[in-house]
Amino acid sequence: MKQFFHALALLTLSVAPALASDVFDLSPDAPGKVRREPVEAAIAAIPAGYSFANPGYFTVATTGATAPLSTYATDAKTLVGAEPDVAQLVADGLGLELRLEAVAWPDWPLGIVSGKYDAVISNVGVTEERKEKYDFSSYRQGLHGFYVKQDSPVTSITEPADIAGLRIIVGVGTNQERILREWDAINVKAGLAGADLQSYDEEATRLLSLQSGRADVIVQPRASLIFIAARDRNIREVGTLSAGWPERSDVAVGTRKGSGLADPVSQVLNASIEDGSLAKVLARWGLEDEILPRSEVNPRGLPKY
Repeated sequence: MKQFFHALALLTLSVAPALASDVFDLSPDAPGKVRREPVEAAIAAIPAGYSFANPGYFTVATTGATAPLSTYATDAKTLVGAEPDVAQLVADGLGLELRLEAVAWPDWPLGIVSGKYDAVISNVGVTEERKEKYDFSSYRQGLHGFYVKQDSPVTSITEPADIAGLRIIVGVGTNQERILREWDAINVKAGLAGADLQSYDEEATRLLSLQSGRADVIVQPRASLIFIAARDRNIREVGTLSAGWPERSDVAVGTRKGSGLADPVSQVLNASIEDGSLAKVLARWGLEDEILPRSEVNPRGLPKY
């Protein structure tokens, strides 16, 4: 065990620079940032009398906590990533300037309800429970990734039988843990070997467990693993898992319930899907495979469990 934690300390030091500017463009000036023209139909759809949090601005809450979704640039103060870029597209389409606000995850709900923020763009998945308080404009699939060491014999995970007998790292209380327990129960009922689901609090510990051979697979939100794989170059993707398995799980822009902003936001997103600008945004951050074919207002969400 002492050797394990000594190795963990070394790994932590080796990956400490979380902002790997040689992997994605994390510069504050963002020369490759995608912009768009205003969408007149969307501007016309903004409810008369709607009061933006800051006049003339589209004010968006995001956590800045997970590359490549939303993180800090190399200046340690500018927010960059797929979500700030999506926010910029929506602001452009609505004919507004963008104002990004970094918030802790527990703080955005009250900020949306109170009108402090016009929207949240922070990997928020649509759920039936959240739809009771917020409106949503979808734009991306919520996917988890199955990742293994570069030299792993595991080549593909697409169905329950593929995890039989594997040691898999999951997050405690997460959707992936719930789904993989269901997969494991299917396998056991079919007479296949059970999976060993493991959990560790720290990301560095999870990665070390994979590299040291204590686990065969790591499962967590795909976007973060895409960044880690590009940064560390020692893990690879062998499959994806919908956060709402067996249904699709949508990630969306969240706005205040009944504010009327969800429809114009969705119009901008659909215009950005049609002209390819949203695909360009997601491609900048390795997420092009997650784009939805169409933005919907309040699509079917994950059920209450």
